[in-house]
Amino acid sequence: MLERPGRSLMQGSRHSVTAPGAFPLCLLTLLVPPLSLAAPISPAEPISQAYSLALYMQKNTSTLLQTYLQHQGSPFSDPGFSAPELQLSSLPAAAVSFKTWHNLDDAERLSRAQGAFLALTQHLQLVGDDQSDLNPGSPILLDQLGAARLRAQGLLGNMGVIMSALGLPIPPEKDTLGFVPFGASAFERKCRGYVVTREYGHWTDRAVRDLALLKAKYPA
Repeated sequence: MLERPGRSLMQGSRHSVTAPGAFPLCLLTLLVPPLSLAAPISPAEPISQAYSLALYMQKNTSTLLQTYLQHQGSPFSDPGFSAPELQLSSLPAAAVSFKTWHNLDDAERLSRAQGAFLALTQHLQLVGDDQSDLNPGSPILLDQLGAARLRAQGLLGNMGVIMSALGLPIPPEKDTLGFVPFGASAFERKCRGYVVTREYGHWTDRAVRDLALLKAKYPA
């Protein structure tokens, strides 16, 4: 459900949706390859892989948000549209003070990122379902949402490998969406998708900074 909390520092059904089109093969090379369990894993390699994927994702987040807004009609498609006060209780916001972010230890940093991209993977599935209903004739939008979900899932896998390499526990996968009202109006679903695509961009930006910090800490 949508909430309107205090000012931010930054600005569902669970049924499956048919994957809209084939994704570029180049994307698959950025996902985590199978790793041998025979020997301890150095964190440097998975951190570098995750950082490369996050940078790749960062290049496409603003395009996804703008494509999404353009397909929703007014007020979403109006020039300069922004609603930072809109949040979802089921999706953690990326906004955090610099001091809090900088003081996170490795376990907290990775756990928060892992939880965020788990939630984003599930929420992007929901938004894809919503847009298949609201904009069935918009393959570009549906393809971009599908690609974003695949990338979020790939980065989620990277986070798990990094946590394993550092000897940190990996939280079990959980349902972050909970019960999603089937009777949500078109406007409510459009607002939900806006928050998800916006936070996908914010969390990707945060992941790039998280991983850059870890990359410097654990050089190859």
